[in-house]
Parts: sequence; structure tokens; C-alpha cells
Amino acid sequence: MATIEECRAALDKLSDNMRHAEGGVRDATHLDRSVSCHIKDLDVTFVGRMAEGRIEVHDTVQGPPRERAQIRLALTGDDLLALVDGELHFARAWGSGRVRLEAGLRDLFHLRKLL
Repeated sequence: MATIEECRAALDKLSDNMRHAEGGVRDATHLDRSVSCHIKDLDVTFVGRMAEGRIEVHDTVQGPPRERAQIRLALTGDDLLALVDGELHFARAWGSGRVRLEAGLRDLFHLRKLL
């Protein structure tokens, strides 16, 4: 089982990948939205903001997110690591229910380029 530190490092890696993206993927990274990432097996949530092509984590809280972020992700720590490392395909994980992504329709449209 992934640790909180490994999950935080995976989010940092995802943020770095976003910053170096090109083309349509780069456009998708320039949303300015609140984000939360709930790690279900650890029952912690990383809370922050996606802005200027990066994800900045501002806080880590116990349990599910206390406030509703504009972009919400929920998955296990191992699945987060596998997604970021390219070992787990997002669409398949989302379709099977392993990963939950919630956002407004317009944001989902932009995020599909990223995911």
C-alpha cells in the first residue's frame, strides 16, 4: 500500500509532467480551479489548486474533502502511483470505477486532453 509521502510525491510528479506538456495537453493544464484528491485506502485528501500549468497542494486533511473542490479525484494510493507512472490507463480505470473524477462539464471537456 502506498504511503502518504509516496502519494504526495506522485502528485508533485504529475504537476511537473503538466508543466512540461505540449499542444492541446498544455492548454488543458492552464485551468484555474480548486482541486482535491481523496486517497481512499489512506483516508486522506490532498487539497489545493490547479493554476498556471501546475497543481499546488495547500493542505492534507484526514478523511474526505471538507469542501467541494471544482475538480475532485478519488482513488487508492497504489492507483495514483500507477496512473502517474503510466502503468494504469486512466480511461479504463475510470470506466471500471477504480478512479472517480468529478468536475463541471466544461472542465471535464478540457481535462479529457490531459487524461
